[in-house]
Amino acid sequence: MVEMSLKDLIGDNLAAERPKSLAEQSADKLRELILLERLPAGLSLNERELSALLGISRTPVRDAIRLLEVEGLVDYIDGRLRVADPSMETLSHWLMIQGALEGLAGEQACAQATEAELAQIAALHRQMVDMAEGEDGLQRFRLDMDFHRAIVRAAHNPPLIETHNQYNTRLWRARYVSSQRRANRKQQMAKHQGIVDALQRRDAAAASAALIDHLRNAIGNIEAARSEVQAAAGE
Repeated sequence: MVEMSLKDLIGDNLAAERPKSLAEQSADKLRELILLERLPAGLSLNERELSALLGISRTPVRDAIRLLEVEGLVDYIDGRLRVADPSMETLSHWLMIQGALEGLAGEQACAQATEAELAQIAALHRQMVDMAEGEDGLQRFRLDMDFHRAIVRAAHNPPLIETHNQYNTRLWRARYVSSQRRANRKQQMAKHQGIVDALQRRDAAAASAALIDHLRNAIGNIEAARSEVQAAAGE
């Protein structure tokens, strides 16, 4: 008799079919509020107010907070919960690691990606170009993150995907603020085009270098964006 694993018996789509828990739904809502700076960096939070805001009991709110804490979006300072406010030095360190991860992903994607995956990456880039000057900054940012995640998935390296996701969630707010700057949007689109071209040529060295350079450039862009936000707040 041939032994069958649980995966063989149940299939691959169990996780996709499982509905999100109330805590996960709450974390999604809070994550977006943090991303959009409606819950700004450094803001003190408490479970009672979050429970009232979301219209749910404190237990799922507490579980949602734990999820966001793992992602680095909230933290505790002197025992008080707040929206995380990492320093530029910390963000730079995270971005350097993210750049190394995406560089590795680009290299591996050149060898492992299917033609369909490369076509999807190129299609995401075209969507971003089409709406580069549009007003929907959140949708443009989501496309940007989808573009980078699609490259990492195309590497077909589960530990790389998991580690990249951990750093990506920590950097979402900083990268969102950066993505709203019009100053170098054309330059960013040109860099994305270079990444797509290298992937389609399956030029591992060029794809890796382009992704690392793109993330290195993001450090300066985020620093400029943070300075602009701080200057605007001081007016």
